[in-house]
Amino acid sequence: MKKINILLLAALLLAGTGCKDYLEEEANGALLGAGALKSVQGLEAALTGTYKGLQNTWGTGFVHATAIAATMGGDDVTTHKASNKADFREFDQFAVPATNQRTQALYSGCYKAIQGANNVIANYKNTVAISDADKARVEAIAGEAYFLRAFSYFWLVRLYGSIPLITQAEFSDEMLTMTKSGPADVYKLIEADLLEAEKMMPNAKRNPGRPNKGTVKAYMAEVYLTQAGWPLKQTDKYALAAAKAKEVIDNRATYGFSLLPTYAEVFENDPGKNGTAEAVFQLSTFMGVGSTTNANYGWSAMPGEESGWDDFFAEINFFNNFPAGPRKDVTFRTNFKKADGSTVSWQQSQTQHPYYQKFYIKGEVKNWASSVPETLMRYAHVLTMYAEAKARTPQGPDQLAYNALNMIRERAGLAPIAFGSLSPQEFANAVVQERAWEFAAERTRWFDLVRLEMVEAANANKHPNDLAVIGSISKEDYTFPLPFSETSVNPNLGK
Repeated sequence: MKKINILLLAALLLAGTGCKDYLEEEANGALLGAGALKSVQGLEAALTGTYKGLQNTWGTGFVHATAIAATMGGDDVTTHKASNKADFREFDQFAVPATNQRTQALYSGCYKAIQGANNVIANYKNTVAISDADKARVEAIAGEAYFLRAFSYFWLVRLYGSIPLITQAEFSDEMLTMTKSGPADVYKLIEADLLEAEKMMPNAKRNPGRPNKGTVKAYMAEVYLTQAGWPLKQTDKYALAAAKAKEVIDNRATYGFSLLPTYAEVFENDPGKNGTAEAVFQLSTFMGVGSTTNANYGWSAMPGEESGWDDFFAEINFFNNFPAGPRKDVTFRTNFKKADGSTVSWQQSQTQHPYYQKFYIKGEVKNWASSVPETLMRYAHVLTMYAEAKARTPQGPDQLAYNALNMIRERAGLAPIAFGSLSPQEFANAVVQERAWEFAAERTRWFDLVRLEMVEAANANKHPNDLAVIGSISKEDYTFPLPFSETSVNPNLGK
C-alpha cells in the first residue's frame, strides 16, 4: 500500500494536480493497484479513468475552450481584446508565460491520461481472462491504452517540445529529478505505442467515443506527417504518412468512416446524436454529469449579443479570404439576434468579429454546455493528409491525391482541381490552404503552420481590429514553456 500511495503522490506532482482535487475525484477509474486489475472489469475501469484527463469539463482536456485557446497562434481564431480572456490572449499574442492556466490544464490532462494508460499497460498481461471473448476484450483495452498514451504525448510534444517521458506505472525516486526528453525520443515512443495499438485494436469501435484500428492508422499518418516538418524535418516520413493514410482510405468501410454528403451534416451539433461516420476519433460527452459535459458548444462560441462568453471567434482576414459557398455559410455566423429581437451584424457587434456557427448547438440552444461529442479527427482530415503527404514525395501527387482533395472542395461548393494542372509544390500548398478552411477553429491550423514553419508569415498581416503580436515571433514561440507548477517542483524540467 505504501508503494501505491507514493506513486499517487508522485503522479500528482508530475501532473500538476493538487491533493485536494484528487481526493474529491470519484474512485471509479482512478489509479488502481495491480490486484484490482486482475479482472477484466477492473482493467476496464482503469481504462475509463484514463479518459478523465482528456474530458474533464472546466478542469483538463478538450471539452472546453482550453485546447482552442492553445492554437490561437494560427490565423483562424482569436479572442476578446478585454474582459477575462487574458489567458486566451497570451496565446494569440505569442506571450505565453509558464503561469498560464490554460496550458497548465492541457499539460495536466495529458499526463493524467498517460498515468492511467501506463497503469493499464503495466498490468493487462496479468489479467485473468477466462473466455476467448475476455481475452479479446483485454487486448482491445490494452490497445486503447497504448493509443491514448500516444495521443497524449503527441499533443504534449507539439505544444511543449521537450517534455518528461514517463512510461512506468510505479514510482521511483528518480522521477522527482528527471530531465526532459527531446522531440525525437518522444516521437519514437509515440510510433512504438501506435504500432502496438494497431496490432491490438479491433476494426470496429467498441462505442462511438472509442478509437478503432482505423483511428490508430489515421493518427500514425498524422504523426509521420508532423515528423516530416519542423522541428525534426524527417522528410522520408512523407511517404510513410501517405501510405498509412491510404490504408485508412482503402479500408474506410471496414472502419466505418466516410465523408458526409454535406458540411451542414457534419456540424448539425445535435446533442441527441453520438457522432457521425465522419468522426475518426471523438470524445463522447454527457450533459447529465457536470464533469463530462461539452462546454465548447454554446455560450463559449457565442457573442455577448446572444448571451455568449466571447471565448473564441474568427480572425477578420481569415473570414474575408474564406471562399464563398455552403461551407462558409455553415462555418460562420455573421448576424446576431439580441434579446429584444433585433439583429446586429458582426461589423456592428461588440467585438466586431464574425463567430463560428459550427460551434452552435442545434436549434440555437442558449446554454453553456451540451452532450455534443467533441470530434478530434474527421475523415476529411485523413483525405487531406494523404493528398499533402503524397504531393511531397518524390513521385508527387497521384490521381487519388487529387480525388481526395476534390471530394472536400466539391462538398464545399468549390470547383475541382484538374489532375496534373499544378506542380507538386503548388498542389501541396493548395491542400494546406484547403485544410485551413475545412478545419477552421478545429485545432488544426496552428499545427500545420508550425510544422511548415509558416507561423511568422501567417501572422505578418493581421487585420487592424485583431490582436497584435507582442514583439516578434521566433522559433522559440512555436512551443510553450512547461507550467511553473512543474519546474518549481523539479528544477531539472526548467533547464
